[in-house]
Amino acid sequence: MDWGLGTIKRHWAMTSIIVAFITLSATYSVVTPIFEASDELWHYPFVKHLADGNGLPVQDPDADQPWRQEGSQPPLYYALSALFTFWIDTSDAYEGVQGHPPLLWYNPHVDNGLVTADGNTNLVVHSQQEAFPWHGTALAVHLLRLLSVLMGAATVLLSYLIALEVFPGREDLALGAAAVNGFTPMFLFISGAVNNDNLVVPLCSLALLLMIRLVRSNKSQITNHNWSLVIGHLSLGFVLGLAALTKESALGLFPLALLAVAARIWRQHRVLSLSKGRNTPLLKRFGLVIGHWSLVILAASAVSGWWYWRNWRLYGDPLGWNVFLDILGRRHPPATLHQLWGEREGFAMSYWGLFGGVNVPMDAWVYRLLNLLAIVAALGVIIFLVRRLIRDRLRPEGWMEVVILLAWPSIVFVSLIRWALQTWSSQGRLVFSAISALSILLFLGLSQFVPRRYTKVLTCLIAGLMFVIAAITPFRYIAPAYAKPPLLSSEEIEAIPNRLDISFSGVVKLLGYDLPVTNTQYPISSTLMPGDSLTVTLYLQSLTKMSQDYSVFVHLLDENELIVAQRDMYPGQGLYPTSLWSIGDAIANRYVLLLPETAFAPNQAQLEVGLYNFATGERLLAYGPNGEPVGDNARFQEIKIMPRAARLSPALSGTKGSPKSEAELPNPVNFNFGNRIALIGYDMDRRTASPGETTHLTLYWQALAEMEEDYVVFVHLLLGKDQIWASVDSQPLDGAAPTSTWQSGQIIEDRYQLTTEPDTPPGAYEIEVGLYLPQAGKRLCILGSEGRLLGDRVLLSKVRVK
Repeated sequence: MDWGLGTIKRHWAMTSIIVAFITLSATYSVVTPIFEASDELWHYPFVKHLADGNGLPVQDPDADQPWRQEGSQPPLYYALSALFTFWIDTSDAYEGVQGHPPLLWYNPHVDNGLVTADGNTNLVVHSQQEAFPWHGTALAVHLLRLLSVLMGAATVLLSYLIALEVFPGREDLALGAAAVNGFTPMFLFISGAVNNDNLVVPLCSLALLLMIRLVRSNKSQITNHNWSLVIGHLSLGFVLGLAALTKESALGLFPLALLAVAARIWRQHRVLSLSKGRNTPLLKRFGLVIGHWSLVILAASAVSGWWYWRNWRLYGDPLGWNVFLDILGRRHPPATLHQLWGEREGFAMSYWGLFGGVNVPMDAWVYRLLNLLAIVAALGVIIFLVRRLIRDRLRPEGWMEVVILLAWPSIVFVSLIRWALQTWSSQGRLVFSAISALSILLFLGLSQFVPRRYTKVLTCLIAGLMFVIAAITPFRYIAPAYAKPPLLSSEEIEAIPNRLDISFSGVVKLLGYDLPVTNTQYPISSTLMPGDSLTVTLYLQSLTKMSQDYSVFVHLLDENELIVAQRDMYPGQGLYPTSLWSIGDAIANRYVLLLPETAFAPNQAQLEVGLYNFATGERLLAYGPNGEPVGDNARFQEIKIMPRAARLSPALSGTKGSPKSEAELPNPVNFNFGNRIALIGYDMDRRTASPGETTHLTLYWQALAEMEEDYVVFVHLLLGKDQIWASVDSQPLDGAAPTSTWQSGQIIEDRYQLTTEPDTPPGAYEIEVGLYLPQAGKRLCILGSEGRLLGDRVLLSKVRVK
């Protein structure tokens, strides 16, 4: 399509969508602080590495490389970005300039990938170095974001053109598809970020357009063929090569392209045989197909083959996945399809819009509304296929473009499932390489429920709805997540409810705290149960100008000096580290402490607060209101932890062998081991021990099903992650109650003795519990409510060795 002035006037609606998309995506790019978009924190260092003239990075899982796993990505997007910004001095990325901190100033406590109740969502700390007018690294990042916005606009245009190609004359449908694509909040967000998805997505859409044009060629184009067909196949191979040199997810296009080429050759000779009465021998057709496949593969290999050869030589793997996974990390244990189904809510959220480090969500109603539209659209696509089947039967010329439109998202989904089984990557945005096809199918499905003459009205309604959501999102969700906390006025300082006035090494004062009521069963704010959350607000004030960034810790500490729950972060919900404070600055900091389900009860605890240097772990000393030393922390507010009612499986509660009352179970929990056995409670005779002493542990198991296997229970006393200082591995009741004899619903009271070694060092120890088959050593996995794998062990209450 020639997009001259006349064409723009004729296609004013599509022009308006493109302009609206560029405006919105540019807004997202400006509102989102640099390095807070998905993986931009690691994409940009790859660009900078090339822009500084260092060549392609060689991945080393044992090295601390700033680009992390993204250095394993094909380099086309990064090379183009480096050419776009090589002239900018970006030395302020890693090193402070003129007394300013570096722009890559990592937040060591960030809750990356977790939606929290108390913030701490920022991947990096932000300073005035990022303010407009931009310079240095900030300028480079914003220029690259603008370049990415234009790439995103190309995708929206290609969605429109693909829809017109598949459904000629249906501009209303094409406009609706373009609007769905262009006004999807997550696509706007990613398009306004430094991310290689922004190049691979339009390249995949362009390849899709070329394939559909190939199979839709009319009779005159088919009969006047050879050189134009050769050029078309070489062009398709060239685009495939560019896509494969941008991201390996594009490799799924190759089998689809070969199918399109074969369909075109087959149809060409079918038309020729009908028009000229010549029937091409079957063997010759196969030869022609293979010949034209070779054109596509050779063109693609000429563009991208060198990259995969490089991977083979460096890593022994043409895709480089082995080193990619070594850096990114693998799921342990690997996921199952059932678990991935349990992650569908997060997948949908990250398709529509889950911003920042996958930790800044929209309101729940937005997801419900968009998911409802998607479900209705899926039903509509089925209706369309049935209608098309009745109309066209299975004539190839009536179906190939639809097959390609459906096949590409299917290939992307299958590839993502395979990847997500190995890594924590079940994110909806990772299917954006098929967003053109998905947007067309979504609007096509919705259009099946209205008469054709009202499709334009539907286009306006869907476009208007998604535009409003997209326009609100940057200001309602993204900007507040990164807003600097307000400073307290003198009146607000005077109104602090619980004064403490504790000074930490003369640099920070803990003015006081507030503890709102959050528990519904126990209305007193100082009483909690396992699984509850505790919200505490601390009021901190700077006493001097600080050069260090101190972290704040908030512990719920029990009577045995064991931490029941804790929260560590930089002040200001992670956004306002102490080196940015001016003398006299005072802020309110909210902390939400989550009590584990396995917290021991009844128990007595108190809050413990302090500051420390994250790099060294050294705590600041605390002094009371009169200057008296109080150690390296402030302790206040007695809190009771009361038992929660037992929660037996509803289907098994009250069955034969269960306790007379569910309340009889001490420390009730509910951990489902493989739908076979549940750990429903535990008890301990002590929570402090001296070296050489024995701790008596009682576990309460419930059989969820009858089984043939005899599982072994392991109980370990752990220091750190994997230092075992006491252990017992035994069948239940020391072999007297093997699991193969359990009846469904039966409850077993199982006792163990953990005796520490005489040389056991003092410290806080975890008690680790699980089950395994002795023959294979394979542990039973813990399942969440929707089948999600939660690991293969339970950590019970801690024990302190004196």
